[in-house]
Amino acid sequence: MEETLRIGTAADRSGLAASAIRYYESLDILPSPERSAAGYRGYSEEDLSLLRFVARLRALDFPLSDVREIVALRREGKAPCDAVRSTIAREAAAIEARIQDLRRVQDELISLEEKAKDLPDNWPTACICDVLESASAT
Repeated sequence: MEETLRIGTAADRSGLAASAIRYYESLDILPSPERSAAGYRGYSEEDLSLLRFVARLRALDFPLSDVREIVALRREGKAPCDAVRSTIAREAAAIEARIQDLRRVQDELISLEEKAKDLPDNWPTACICDVLESASAT
């Protein structure tokens, strides 16, 4: 039997927390590893490679459903390239849309900041809250 790594060592070497590894196993994203006679999980170098791959996908914010699909294809010996490309394109577009939303919010906040600079702090008659209440919600 080949030498295996315990979950803590596999976590350290893969970049995933041990709790994340257990979680992904519970979701069937990762296969359940071999267990020792004492019940410890044992991870092979091949398992470690898969853990690193999953860590990279998650670092890129790939949704768990896509990670599951990509890992399943890889474990079946099929090239997951199309699924990876599709996810990259979709997530990049979603990030761009989010950036545009954040820029819009930033512009609105800068505008509100300018309006609020000269307002007195004599609440409840006039204060920054008036600027927020009169600002159009977009």
